[in-house]
Amino acid sequence: MCSAASIRHRPAAPRRVPTGVTALLWSAACVALVCGCAGTGYTPSTLPPELRAQPIHNPHTVDLSQFAGPPVSNDTVGPGDVLEVSLAAGLDPQAVSRFLVRVGDDGMALLPEIGTLPLAGLHLMQAEQQIINACIHQGLYRRPHVTVSMQRRGTNRITVVGAVEQPGIHELARGSSYLLSAIVAAGGLADDAGTKVEIRHPGGRGRWAAPPGAVGASAVQPAGYTTLAEPSYVCLDMAQAVQRGSQGHYLDDGSVVTIERRQPPPVQVMGLVSKPQEIEYPVNHDLRLLGALAQSGGVSNKAADKVVVLRQQPDGNGAARIRTSLRRAKKVPAENLRLAPGDVVIVEQTLPTVAMDLVTNVVRLGVGASVPMY
Repeated sequence: MCSAASIRHRPAAPRRVPTGVTALLWSAACVALVCGCAGTGYTPSTLPPELRAQPIHNPHTVDLSQFAGPPVSNDTVGPGDVLEVSLAAGLDPQAVSRFLVRVGDDGMALLPEIGTLPLAGLHLMQAEQQIINACIHQGLYRRPHVTVSMQRRGTNRITVVGAVEQPGIHELARGSSYLLSAIVAAGGLADDAGTKVEIRHPGGRGRWAAPPGAVGASAVQPAGYTTLAEPSYVCLDMAQAVQRGSQGHYLDDGSVVTIERRQPPPVQVMGLVSKPQEIEYPVNHDLRLLGALAQSGGVSNKAADKVVVLRQQPDGNGAARIRTSLRRAKKVPAENLRLAPGDVVIVEQTLPTVAMDLVTNVVRLGVGASVPMY
């Protein structure tokens, strides 16, 4: 039997700390060390221009009508058109000569016995008067009766590729061979189309354009005709071009139009989120920080607040660290960072999140210990 003295002086057994709590305490110490050593990086308000994600423009909402070019009358003669000319020199209805005339790329047409006349840019009635004047001036006929009718329109063969519904070679009337006509002929923009367009004009061909509203012979003077000696390239952003008020963009015969197809890399979301995942980057609207977290099921720890976004440097050398706060992002729109394709979003472990996990585990362990075992 033990004496009271021996019982009174027996050392108390050390209290054992649950293994899970010990791990959490070690995690808290490590988080404190990492937080104290981590670099500051950038914040959404201090990002340099080269690291800011550019806003996404939806080409389906861009006013493409500005790329339609100037209106052209249906009875206006253009290069490449084939005309039927009917010429009566007297009262005898049998003495009527009919012949077909092709208008050259330079706007000139060669008529039998009459010679070369500038007809491009004229309405059909004006072309008739042009031929009548030539006949009288050359002394061929005193009062000729001339009728000019359109037999076949000249066309440009335009190749449209990229993000359109029907890529391929399309024929456009030369008078309306503009960017919008090419997009319409190709079935319109595809769902993944971007706003950037590249136009390649072939070299060694002529381009004629009658000034809007021009009438008479002045519409077909050599000033309206230019020759492209070398292939040329035009790169434009349709959204920016509309904002600047750009119009037209005429497409020469043999031009190639390439519509940008957007295939941006996904955004990765990891850390303290319910569903770590890769999110497909949208092609027609912006993706913000809070939106990406919402798609990932929200944060998995109620105390989570610190977020770091890793963004590739423009020169490809490493990634920039952008730090922000969920609380600030919910209050200040500028802190709700616009994400860029390829960003990595990490909801960080911090001392408050470790403490929250510690409390949660202690409560869980306590509840588990209070349940009787049978």
